[in-house]
Amino acid sequence: MGSSFGKIFNVTTFGESHGTALGVVIDGCPAGLSLSQEDIQPYLDRRKPGQSKYVTKRAESDAVEILSGTFEGVTTGTPIAMAVYNTDQHSGDYTALKDVFRPGHADFGFYAKYGHRDHRGGGRSSGRETLARVCAGAVAAKLLKEFGIEVCAYTKSIGPVVIEKHELSEAANNPFYMPDKEAAVRAMEYLEYEMGKNDSVGGIVECRITGAFAGLGDPVFDKLDANLAKAIMSIGAVKGFEIGDGFAAAEAAGSFNNDAFVMKDGRVSKETNHAGGILGGISDGDTIIFRAAFKPTPSIAREQKTVTVKGEDTALSIHGRHDPVIVPRAVVVVECMAAIVVCDALLTNATSRLSYLKNIYG
Repeated sequence: MGSSFGKIFNVTTFGESHGTALGVVIDGCPAGLSLSQEDIQPYLDRRKPGQSKYVTKRAESDAVEILSGTFEGVTTGTPIAMAVYNTDQHSGDYTALKDVFRPGHADFGFYAKYGHRDHRGGGRSSGRETLARVCAGAVAAKLLKEFGIEVCAYTKSIGPVVIEKHELSEAANNPFYMPDKEAAVRAMEYLEYEMGKNDSVGGIVECRITGAFAGLGDPVFDKLDANLAKAIMSIGAVKGFEIGDGFAAAEAAGSFNNDAFVMKDGRVSKETNHAGGILGGISDGDTIIFRAAFKPTPSIAREQKTVTVKGEDTALSIHGRHDPVIVPRAVVVVECMAAIVVCDALLTNATSRLSYLKNIYG
């Protein structure tokens, strides 16, 4: 099972939604980074359930515990292990779903592959698995800040409601993490309407990576944008990824889509950023911009057609504690997965030139 990601900054997650705990082991984090649970917890607090009427009411504190890899508040260079213990799992809510495949979920795929599945919230395919990614991403983000690189994600749209402003300070002031106060109000009205029909909605998360200097990423199979795409598409509810102008580039002329190079403040820069900060799989020094499309939450109270594990047609409606929209809680997950990718690229880049090695050992 593919539970590991990254070459040098390597992340392995473990645990299930209704198990004892979930967590992560990070290999490859350099020694000497100041790190405490207080660095991790704010990220988990952005992802945890129960924050508003628009997310699941599962009452988890999601308190992280660092088990290894630090001493006296500093990383030691050894594996960093972190765990978050489950305290409010209601496994009985899923008893009626034991022998049926939930539409839109990974139930059938797991059953087809393994002949067995954890029906309690989806096991490893549960959205709760992402808290382990957030733990790792918080560490990656702190390491990136040492080099002036910052990752910031926010909600671009909820259903058909798209932001028109980019006031990033506003994102934390509404339950949808939208940097547009008026759009957040419209999103609330739209979501309330769909919730009234026992339905759910999707949306788009946009992410901006600033301070990433030119040269990160590798050609061919390990392109920076390819690794970002893999990381973001590995988030369970993501069904689409685009970088820069994305699919709009297919409708543009080359003279418009090409970013003209210019000298600015003594360095190579670009007049535009249609490429989204990456050319040939390598960062060009501009802001890296990408978007992830999230599908509507598949667990809805409306009746849906499905089949049983015995191949019998049936119908079900799903009750319990579920998010009517996953996008707001997914913002920090996107942010953290992006941080992991860029952190790994940063460490990998340190070996790309002889001169870099001589600066260390020469």
